[in-house]
Amino acid sequence: MADNEQVLLDQILVQRQAERPVPIREDEAFELFAAEQALTERQLSSEEVADGVIGGSNDGAIDAIYVFVGGVLLSEDSDVLQDGFSAVKLPRGVKLELWLVQAKRETSFTETAIDKAASALARLLNLSENEEDLRKLYSPGTVSRTGFFRKALRALATRHPQVEIHFVYATRGRATGPNSINAKVAIKARDLEAQLAGVISGAEGHVQFLGAAELWRRANTVPSYTTELTYQENATSGNSHVALVKLRDYMTFLTDEDDRLRRHIFDWNVRDYQGDVEVNREIRGSLEDPDGPEFWWLNNGVTIVCSKATVVGKTYSLDDVQVVNGLQSSHTIFNVLRTAPTDHPAFDRSVLVRILVTGDDLATRDLVIRATNRQTSVPAASLRATDDIQRDIEAYFLGHDWYYDRRKNFYRNNGRSAERIVSISLLAQAVMAMGLSRPDNSRARPSSLLKRDDEYRRIFSKEIPVEIYLWVARAQKEIDAFLASEAAVISLSERNNYRFHLATVATAKLVGQPVRSPKQLSPLASAGTPLADADLPAALALVREEFAAHELRTGNSPDKIAKGPDFAERLLARLS
Repeated sequence: MADNEQVLLDQILVQRQAERPVPIREDEAFELFAAEQALTERQLSSEEVADGVIGGSNDGAIDAIYVFVGGVLLSEDSDVLQDGFSAVKLPRGVKLELWLVQAKRETSFTETAIDKAASALARLLNLSENEEDLRKLYSPGTVSRTGFFRKALRALATRHPQVEIHFVYATRGRATGPNSINAKVAIKARDLEAQLAGVISGAEGHVQFLGAAELWRRANTVPSYTTELTYQENATSGNSHVALVKLRDYMTFLTDEDDRLRRHIFDWNVRDYQGDVEVNREIRGSLEDPDGPEFWWLNNGVTIVCSKATVVGKTYSLDDVQVVNGLQSSHTIFNVLRTAPTDHPAFDRSVLVRILVTGDDLATRDLVIRATNRQTSVPAASLRATDDIQRDIEAYFLGHDWYYDRRKNFYRNNGRSAERIVSISLLAQAVMAMGLSRPDNSRARPSSLLKRDDEYRRIFSKEIPVEIYLWVARAQKEIDAFLASEAAVISLSERNNYRFHLATVATAKLVGQPVRSPKQLSPLASAGTPLADADLPAALALVREEFAAHELRTGNSPDKIAKGPDFAERLLARLS
């Protein structure tokens, strides 16, 4: 008889499948779910989780791969992976993490699964291995995603990175208690940990088992946005508070029960941590100087927005808390003090904290975010989420029971179906492919389309009717559902390379010509024309045919073809 947790887990999986417009293979559904739960603390979006899933034939017994530098998830166009990247932009000892997930729908954990992964990783994590040889042994996705780690490790060598490699093995079985992990499996896991730790001197290797109970528990845990902050002195005016907080107490506010940084309270900050830049070096220096002056004399402090703030004694209880300014200071404080002795004088210094109670008014929060970030140099791209056009799109989506996630994971954490959540990045990629016929840009630069003002203005403009954005979002979701269905008969690597090119082709078929402006999609959006009217199987056959011909003609890999403008133009020539 199945355990209760296994029954409940299976019910969650059934519910997830029911939310999809087209159910996907059960094994793939479990891989997606397991990867999401394995990295639950990282609060990845559904798209980020899906991008890391590479399961299929020749996957080396690894179903999902993710690489983080300084806590930031790497994508194909991340700076650290580009030629000419200067490692001095990052601090010495920056953390480089590789997360590997193996997910099996079985109800037990086996030696064979660990043995296969160990054998594959001996090659995949060996810097001396030739990538072309690896591609003959393993799938393109496996080689590409582990390649993120190999490239990052080389690029960061001079910064002496702190390397952690995590292997998560998930099944529907028992990971704890009686009749759980076999002794032989446990020994194999210890061997794998030692192997991973031996990838480079000083690395840490970790193997973790997730069974039905652990997966079910994680899936039902929502990150807490209610946090306590103890202060020394404060002043209050209406719904605004200013407090001096000891760094010892601020560290408690920043960290969870396992002394890890609460990354989700920074989701709405306009920038990621910038690493070893001058301002952070100055913050670090002021903290490390035992005879330095009060910290808050030298630092602009931190701005927090929340929906509610109550005070008991000298402790604030803050609901829906977000640090919207002061991420650089907060990360540097955390990085310095997490390893400092408890009697370090910096713990007794103070930071100035502004607490603004905005209720549920997201527009007011946006104004605060913009205003508090005008004091320092912030790239325009970092403030995109607060633009009027972004709020207009979000409001229009809501009116049609779709959710525009301009604030990462805002709707997911409120229980909305992932199938109806669309991020800024995905919408930008879809508009670039369907509205501008540049699927190569969508494929090659998943995270950087918003960074350049000229491209951003082409994609997001008040002159583009807002209903076009919803049509494009729905159309891309249609494409992705079709490619994930059994009808497409397509591998994961092909799916990643074809999805935006297929979107371009299908849209051009509906319009009757290649689309060069999003406004050309207005008739389709007004009529609510489904992309399926373009005959997706026939459109996919055309994309496949052209891919094969271009590969034969150039000798380039499918990845390189998908990211190149030459192929995109040849494809459009077929549609003219």
